[in-house]
Amino acid sequence: MAVKRFQAGDGIELVADVAGPQGAPAVILLHGGGQTRHSWAGAMTVLAQRGYRVISFDARGHGDSGWSDAGAYGLDDRAADLAVVAGSLSAPFAVVGASLGGATAIHSVALGLQPAAVVLVDIVPEPEAAGIARIVNFMRGNPDGFATLGEAVDAVAAYNPSRPRPRDTTGLMRNLRHREDGRLVWHWDPRILSDGPAVDHAVVKASAATLADAAAPPVLLVRGLQSDVVSDAGIAAFRALVPALEVVDVTGAGHMVAGDRNDAFNAGVTGFLERHLPLSGR
Repeated sequence: MAVKRFQAGDGIELVADVAGPQGAPAVILLHGGGQTRHSWAGAMTVLAQRGYRVISFDARGHGDSGWSDAGAYGLDDRAADLAVVAGSLSAPFAVVGASLGGATAIHSVALGLQPAAVVLVDIVPEPEAAGIARIVNFMRGNPDGFATLGEAVDAVAAYNPSRPRPRDTTGLMRNLRHREDGRLVWHWDPRILSDGPAVDHAVVKASAATLADAAAPPVLLVRGLQSDVVSDAGIAAFRALVPALEVVDVTGAGHMVAGDRNDAFNAGVTGFLERHLPLSGR
């Protein structure tokens, strides 16, 4: 695995992990809001081992990627970043996006991006408002950060009580950074929440109509059955728009599907990708 840097149109540096054979069909992984590229570590390993070229990058304002002084964190900005990454490829590619990453994928297709396939992880054009509010409240919580790593672990456990508490909590440090006063704060720019979720949701709902076009890429939705973001009603509304929508339900998983059940997530996604982004002939 190597680290690669891309430059967005407004000069922001996007930091990515890259793995798999050069020139192979590619999979671009887009993490959710408040996460980093490291949330895809397990999926990235599996996809690269199968022979895909895999790119997982920190979204602007997250992780090691740059922050926008102008607060440019809208879906137009994120779609432009994805276009830069996709433009570096010489082979067909698919996009796998979780939550905010999935919203970015939907909007990018509406703006003309042409992936061979799209995988949306626990996000639909009409998500449950209560589930989205719970995510936003978590992200806005603890604005003064944490005195210790243990306090951050407690906050995550309170948000996701059904997930077993990890024995080794050091991995969480990839989602944290030390402030000048020594306190630990989340590794993303708080301004990414400035507009509130309603703005992005309106954009996604309008952009999703593009997925109904005959030329639109095939779409897979991966839902955690314990999710409070994607409901049966949300899936039904999405399927009414995109009748060919494929759905994989993952038991024992909530909104963070890949983190909760990485094995089941990988099985569902790789089967879909091998049909729509085949490696045959290489």
